[in-house]
Amino acid sequence: MLSEIASRLIHFFARDVSLILWDLVDIGLVAVIVYFVLLLLKGTRAMQMGVGLVLVFVVYQSAKRLGLVTLYTMLDTLLTSLVLIIVVIFQQDIRRALVRFGRKPFFASAGGVTMEHQVIDDAVKAATSLAQKRIGALIVFEREGLLEDFIESGTLLEATVSKELLYSIFIPSHENPMHDGAVIIREGRIWQAGAFLPLTASTKLDRNLGTRHRAAIGLSEETDAVVIVVSEERGEVSLCFNGNIVRNLDAALLRKVLLGLFQKRPKRKTGKHDTGDKRDSKERLSRISTPPVAPSAPEVAGKPKESSGAQ
Repeated sequence: MLSEIASRLIHFFARDVSLILWDLVDIGLVAVIVYFVLLLLKGTRAMQMGVGLVLVFVVYQSAKRLGLVTLYTMLDTLLTSLVLIIVVIFQQDIRRALVRFGRKPFFASAGGVTMEHQVIDDAVKAATSLAQKRIGALIVFEREGLLEDFIESGTLLEATVSKELLYSIFIPSHENPMHDGAVIIREGRIWQAGAFLPLTASTKLDRNLGTRHRAAIGLSEETDAVVIVVSEERGEVSLCFNGNIVRNLDAALLRKVLLGLFQKRPKRKTGKHDTGDKRDSKERLSRISTPPVAPSAPEVAGKPKESSGAQ
């Protein structure tokens, strides 16, 4: 194997310089295309399914080399229709990736999603005020993955983020239909209000966990979105991302976590004074990986149940 690779490399570089440079340009273009395809798929379920297809291809090649005729024949029949399978399975992700490519072409999407300090500060202040008044809320921050295919759309706002606006959206009233559901923040602006989120299908969560929290966890499982949850029953603020939930956050810690998720910070040099920061990071990581504590009564995403009486 190694001798064959070496001979091919020798043959490749033994040609005319212009041909070598032309082939290197060709290889570079393919590498760039693959890189940006991975960026477009980042934050979607297509990435996990793509890994599964790669594993199937590895098994296919292994069966071919080891002479496993039955397995090879079955996988060969499957992979002959690979293009059709990819289009059928990834149709939503392909459309979403092309939309994202049109919004942020080439290197614009390579830098990741950032969020202005003012947007984070106003969201934290609004969540804290809502928690003090025992008003339930869901505030979603869209990141790389677009959310159109994962939510039930609400009222389109396209408004500037402010504490007062976020607070007023969630005030429960028959004259305010937007208080039911979630606020979606896209690119530093309030995109929608009154949107409904998918519930998690996880069986590992406590059965008493409210629907509002289950909706936040469900969206964070399907996408890379970050969701602030305000509990109406307990007046506490939680944060969901990557399918995890961190409970009972105060304003300072909530702001710190959000800044860590959205803001790019320079790497610090390791020194003798960094012990405390590392300990804090380990503590936060342990809190994120800890299963959520069950609340006392179920909640509905965007609207608590009327039968509990305590609300």
